[in-house]
Amino acid sequence: MPADDRRVTTPERAGPSVRTRHLAAQCRTELPTLTRRLLAAIFTDVPEWTDYSPVSRDDLDTACRRYLGRVLDLLADDVTLLDRDDVAAAIGRNRAVQGVPLEVMLRTFRLGGQVVWEAMLDKGSELPPAEFREVGVATWSVIDRMSSTLVTSFRTTELERVRHDERLRQALIEDLLAGRAQEAAVAARATRELNLPAHGGYLVVVCGDDTTVEFGTEAALAAVGIRSVWHDRVGTVVGLIALEQRDSTPVLEHVRKRVRGRAGVSPVAAGLADIDTAYALAELTLDTLTSTEQGLVSLDQRYPEALLLRSPDLTRSMTEDTLGPVLELPAKEREVLLHTLAVWLAENRSAANAAPRLHCHRNTVINRLQRVSALLGRSLEGQRSYLELSLALAAMDLVATTPD
Repeated sequence: MPADDRRVTTPERAGPSVRTRHLAAQCRTELPTLTRRLLAAIFTDVPEWTDYSPVSRDDLDTACRRYLGRVLDLLADDVTLLDRDDVAAAIGRNRAVQGVPLEVMLRTFRLGGQVVWEAMLDKGSELPPAEFREVGVATWSVIDRMSSTLVTSFRTTELERVRHDERLRQALIEDLLAGRAQEAAVAARATRELNLPAHGGYLVVVCGDDTTVEFGTEAALAAVGIRSVWHDRVGTVVGLIALEQRDSTPVLEHVRKRVRGRAGVSPVAAGLADIDTAYALAELTLDTLTSTEQGLVSLDQRYPEALLLRSPDLTRSMTEDTLGPVLELPAKEREVLLHTLAVWLAENRSAANAAPRLHCHRNTVINRLQRVSALLGRSLEGQRSYLELSLALAAMDLVATTPD
């Protein structure tokens, strides 16, 4: 008997009857034969019932012998099963690590119970009905309790393995975002463990803290042939999307259906080694979106705002020099003039087109623009004025997010 099979007694639970203990002790002497019976019963013509491919024959033989031995020891009252049986727990733990399906293990435990039950019936063929029933109850009670221990151990180990694998996955994605894919070993691990292509373009998506990425996005994209990984970070979600020679526009249409809120998209990165640069540009794109703007936005749609954010000190100086006198006005007058200027510029500097949007007369628009021109001491016409005023107004929306 193994060292861990010491007799344990407990006053709370009655042991098997004398007849059950006697039959179990007799069957214990035939353990090798019972083990062979169980191994023969395990394998059938239905592969999914017998998926022991990761397990060596010696390992399976040893586990079956230990399991049957523990069942018979419990029935012989040589040990008492408490809340957790170490043999069943060890089997569950090992098979979870090896990747054997739980259903296969539970079937093996049931078959083992059948082998023991039949062996005990062979030894006690003349049992009276009452004792016959008691032997059956005792046998299947032991099998049920050991099966429960198996399930608990298996699922706990499987959960630990999933958590461990997820930690490794998250760490590998962090390595990509940090630029470590320039190391050949890291790039090789990413292609192998994240199922990402070694070559071909990539997009990086960075989502705002108020953005929802639908559950199952990775699987949904994979279903249409788009490989990706999605990574939760503090306050954001990052997606790495493999283009694999596709044009980015249709790929982004699939992504747009799964992302609700604010998200920035990088330009196309040439490969895994450029993911860090693409990630930084996607973050920059996200930062150009105000809290009221929604959608999946590419950097090429936000170049002016991105340039402003990249030079915060210069942006402040330009805004103050370009709009300073207007910014010093009382809040109500300031907002009216700035809004009028923004709409006028958006309407290609047409007062007639701006008036309906501003809900006022064309002459009112002209008077407000003249007021702005007088305050700034410059004409609002001309290409340079258009550029500087447009950039200054764009910077107004970014001031709150510009670093000090």
